[in-house]
Amino acid sequence: MSPKKVYYENLADSIIEKFNKRGIEGYYCENAEEALLTAKRFLTPGCSISWGGSQTLSEIGLLDEFTASDYIIYDRSNAKTPEEKSAMYSKIVTADYFFMSSNAITLDGQLVNIDGSGNRVACLITGPKNVIIIAGMNKIVTDVTNGIERVRNMATPPNVVRLGVKTPCAELGKCANCLIDECICCEIVITRKSKIPGRIKVILVGEELGY
Repeated sequence: MSPKKVYYENLADSIIEKFNKRGIEGYYCENAEEALLTAKRFLTPGCSISWGGSQTLSEIGLLDEFTASDYIIYDRSNAKTPEEKSAMYSKIVTADYFFMSSNAITLDGQLVNIDGSGNRVACLITGPKNVIIIAGMNKIVTDVTNGIERVRNMATPPNVVRLGVKTPCAELGKCANCLIDECICCEIVITRKSKIPGRIKVILVGEELGY
């Protein structure tokens, strides 16, 4: 095992200890393949599944697994009209499992997430019975302040380029603290504890995944 892999595993073990104190279940996987298998082990036959926008989930192949499965899938991309979107969201919040990544995770086990419409962080907070977060070790930060800075200046700029959103950070490569209609940094949520023990499960992956 490389020195970097040893470092990732030791760091993950330390963070998982902090998760335990916050009512969050933590797991460490050395690579994306192991993370995919771990995530699938949580699922039960006939369960309902949804997810928030995440490059990480795409990179590890989890979304492909969902589309090829016999699970009940609530895919918000299938909703086109406002009425369909409203009906879909009412199903998503009742899902058995909601998958997402976290924009940042602090050394003391807090989750830092910034959203545009807020649907992803809303489901993190309440609704779905289980929230499973998959995050590469590149998402680890020292504290909440550093986490917010990471999202604004390292994660959001490439993400808006991917989405084709015309925000200042797409041009500048860093946050301009904009308030334009296209802004995707509208909601900032810090999760310091899971009110329901074990509802939130975090799979840390010893690779760089997502933004």
